[in-house]
Amino acid sequence: MTKNLNVLLIGGGGREHAIAETIVRTSKNKVFTFNNNEFSLGNFYISPGNPGTKSLGQNLKLDLSNHTSIIDFCNQNDIKFVIVGPEQPLADGLADSLTSNEILCFGPEKYAANLEASKAFSKDFMQKYGIPTAAYQNFSKNDKVHAIDFAKSLSLPIVIKADGLAAGKGVIIAESYQDAENSIHEIFEGMFGSSGDNIVIEEFMSGEEASIFAICDGNDYVILSSAQDHKRIYDGDKGKNTGGMGAYSPAPIVNNKLLEQVKTEIIDKVLNGMKTEGHKYIGCLYVGLMIEDNYGKVVEFNCRFGDPETQVVLPLFEGNLLELFYTASAGKIAKTAYLSNSNQSACTVILASNGYPDSFAKGNLITGIESANSITDVKVFFAGVEEKDDNYFNSGGRVLAVTAIADNLENAINLAYNTISNINFDNKYFRKDIGKKGLKSL
Repeated sequence: MTKNLNVLLIGGGGREHAIAETIVRTSKNKVFTFNNNEFSLGNFYISPGNPGTKSLGQNLKLDLSNHTSIIDFCNQNDIKFVIVGPEQPLADGLADSLTSNEILCFGPEKYAANLEASKAFSKDFMQKYGIPTAAYQNFSKNDKVHAIDFAKSLSLPIVIKADGLAAGKGVIIAESYQDAENSIHEIFEGMFGSSGDNIVIEEFMSGEEASIFAICDGNDYVILSSAQDHKRIYDGDKGKNTGGMGAYSPAPIVNNKLLEQVKTEIIDKVLNGMKTEGHKYIGCLYVGLMIEDNYGKVVEFNCRFGDPETQVVLPLFEGNLLELFYTASAGKIAKTAYLSNSNQSACTVILASNGYPDSFAKGNLITGIESANSITDVKVFFAGVEEKDDNYFNSGGRVLAVTAIADNLENAINLAYNTISNINFDNKYFRKDIGKKGLKSL
């Protein structure tokens, strides 16, 4: 007899919209078997969700900081599986709370989530287990003088990171020693809040960046399509860091040789290192790479799917995403739940509010989303959007992610940019060079 698996997805951004859309697209009305039991997608809840997810499941507001209330909701609604999208609930130990109450969770426990929650923890972990990364040192507020001295001992430019979570913006690349000194003062004085009470200073790694998503069960894993994010606000990778202005997938720079190196020198070592520490890494391990001479070093780990990489990788996913997540969370990943879709490419362009990542106007009417969504091989994912009286308005810095799928990268890029002209709001802003680096690598 098939059991309806009721599922709760935590989160309300573009990443969660993409996860929800892919679960419904690949898993609805499908049955999978695990431990001699058959499962299919039952009731699907998203908290808080957004206007784009309300047609995929039931949006509801839960206090994500109150683990007891989440567990009570799960028990009251017979939810045995929770997928956590954002990093903060994982850093707060939500996975620990759920699993201790016999609720499976796709997302690492608090200790393992420190790979993202603490840059210092992550760098020390990599050093301990021989994972390739940049040379570094950690400093606290009391070590300001030593931090400045260490920065001045490095070659320019210099990378300075807030230790804690900073919504993808806690990294400064100092082009001069004076900039480095000023940045150290500013971070310790509260630029990133308490996330900057401790910092990591490291050498600058040259090369090209790429992102790898590994779906892990603690012992084994499946790697999804590679991606390349575009972090800076302006074309040509200029200006301030953002949460991501667009991405494309797969990234041509991630070839088979590089992927094998990433497996053996990075992902395998993370899983084995976590087990040595008495913990298992379960969930999505995001590996941010810097690649030079076909060799990858770790820029950062995330303990969850990246944003906007999720919006470009998951539209290429074929298989059964719910089965993949569930079996990974249960400790024995079903590798057959993922079917490679490498013959296609995708490009995601973020439509942002002009002024982001600083101040920007909110409440502008958005038109044309339905028109864009009706285009074949296009998906529009909601992020900073609110709905009032059946109309959409911008409510955040990154508003929408427009994703296009095609038989090659160039066609995907063209389709994404052609689609953007359908969507309008007063302070619409987007980069015009998303994916061009990928074309150069082909």
